[in-house]
Amino acid sequence: MNEEATGEAAPVGSIRFATEADVEAIDRLMKMSIRDIFPQFYDEGQTASSIIHISSVDRMLIEDGTYFVIEDGGELIACGGWSRRDKLYTGSGAEQTDNRLLDPTTEPARVRAMFVRGDRTRRGLGMRILEACEKAARAEGFRTLGLMATLPGVLLYERFGFTEVERTTITLPDGVSLATAAMEKSIEIADPR
Repeated sequence: MNEEATGEAAPVGSIRFATEADVEAIDRLMKMSIRDIFPQFYDEGQTASSIIHISSVDRMLIEDGTYFVIEDGGELIACGGWSRRDKLYTGSGAEQTDNRLLDPTTEPARVRAMFVRGDRTRRGLGMRILEACEKAARAEGFRTLGLMATLPGVLLYERFGFTEVERTTITLPDGVSLATAAMEKSIEIADPR
């Protein structure tokens, strides 16, 4: 069916797993997204600090095959992923448990590093990445997704079915504080029948 027959717009861009060759483009996308979107929610100092400390490509997500990108016309316009490991978010500091594999029956898979280019927001890109994350985590037996949301992402996550567990503040490595929200979503395990 075409767009006219369904009344729905065709999805923009193609989604795929990120590769090591994407690292520079992902880094640029993250920085651009924060620069363009964060000033609506955070002050100048918080935005500048976030560009340094939050927009860091976590190569482990790429190596684990749990990080997605959406590209359109050869340009990355959105990225994000999930992790089966204990690290909750970039900028949380190097913890000894960051590499520990989570227990899918008792711990939530982590949704991580979601960014959309500022001129491509509100077009379903974040939802497509979240759907891919949920599907992959469910296939590995996870029953819950968890994340630490910066304020620009809260509405997207709520629309996807996440609920706020706690409003909190994180402190970035340079001492700058950001208001955030710990959020979770239950995911159903597919019936094997």
